Amino acid sequence: MAPQRPKGAGALDTPPALSPAPVPPRSTELYAALDLGTNSCRMLIAQPKGSGFHVVDSFSKSVQLGAGLEKTGRLSRGSMTRTIQALRICQQKLRRNKVRRMRLVATEACRRASNGAEFMARIQRETGLKLDIIKPEEEAQLAVISCAPLVNRKTHNLLVVDIGGGSTELVWIDISKVPKADRARSIMRLHGGFHQAKTNVPEARVVDWISVPLGVATLRDQFSDVEDDAARFALMSWFFEENLTDFTPYQSTQSQDHFQIVGTSGTVTTVAASHLGLKRYDRTKVDGLRMSSAQIDKVIHSYLAMGPGGRRADPRIGQDRQALIMSGAAILQALMRCWPTNRLSVADRGLREGLLYAQMSADGVLEEGPS
Repeated sequence: MAPQRPKGAGALDTPPALSPAPVPPRSTELYAALDLGTNSCRMLIAQPKGSGFHVVDSFSKSVQLGAGLEKTGRLSRGSMTRTIQALRICQQKLRRNKVRRMRLVATEACRRASNGAEFMARIQRETGLKLDIIKPEEEAQLAVISCAPLVNRKTHNLLVVDIGGGSTELVWIDISKVPKADRARSIMRLHGGFHQAKTNVPEARVVDWISVPLGVATLRDQFSDVEDDAARFALMSWFFEENLTDFTPYQSTQSQDHFQIVGTSGTVTTVAASHLGLKRYDRTKVDGLRMSSAQIDKVIHSYLAMGPGGRRADPRIGQDRQALIMSGAAILQALMRCWPTNRLSVADRGLREGLLYAQMSADGVLEEGPS
């Protein structure tokens, strides 16, 4: 599949509404966000708190929904069964917490699978949960607004990258004309769509965005027949870069000054945890961490030196991530090679956080500005 993007830089013909708000809720009401991706099923249940939220409950499980999708074009019976089992746990958590405000979404695997819509109907029939298969542009929107709190006040041009299991979303945002104090808030306002109505107030401007149909699972599957570990990694990295040629900022030279990349994904947080030498993952140490290109390269080279067996045994990587870490690292290396910066901001946040921000913002229960 070719990378997806709209005609015109980031323009959406009809900006998707991220969350309906038919009844204004109490600020103490709980919200839920569920992200069914190509590899994982993840959910957060949270309560609005100031300009952010407090997580009350969570769930994360590797379901490998996209296993075999590259070859057959369909979701397999085994992957659907694993996913249904995980969603039943989510349904129990939602019921136990008496959650009424929720947004449950599925992404690339269900978009691409010929039986994706059929599977959504099965999920609703067997679990009572209604999931929406969202478009790439909405997925990109949600990643952007979740990362708004990590934007540096000195940033003029921002690249937000969300490396998923089945696709990778890149969004380039120009905030050079927005007052420093308002830059994070202006990005949060993009929850209404990348195509903003023209006003006299300086706003964040989406220069371009793209959804590359290569994530950690789909890129790995493309090169599964290459036996040599280092050769496979190099091929994956260059192949991913070839898929960026339609992305407008890829073709232009930007100054290093005032440019920031924010990366959100399990790959990015795993590399950060490895860099820090964490024996147990600690979100407070990872989220917002800035890593240099040299530090990222050092971690990636250590992964290559370990080989597949060493990566399987490394507790920093984990059993769920070990099979996907090198394809994710290949994407990360390509991104750091393409743009004129030697720093990456690590975000332990993404689609679920974006879904929560969008719902709460639409309902008017957040204080002005991100936390």
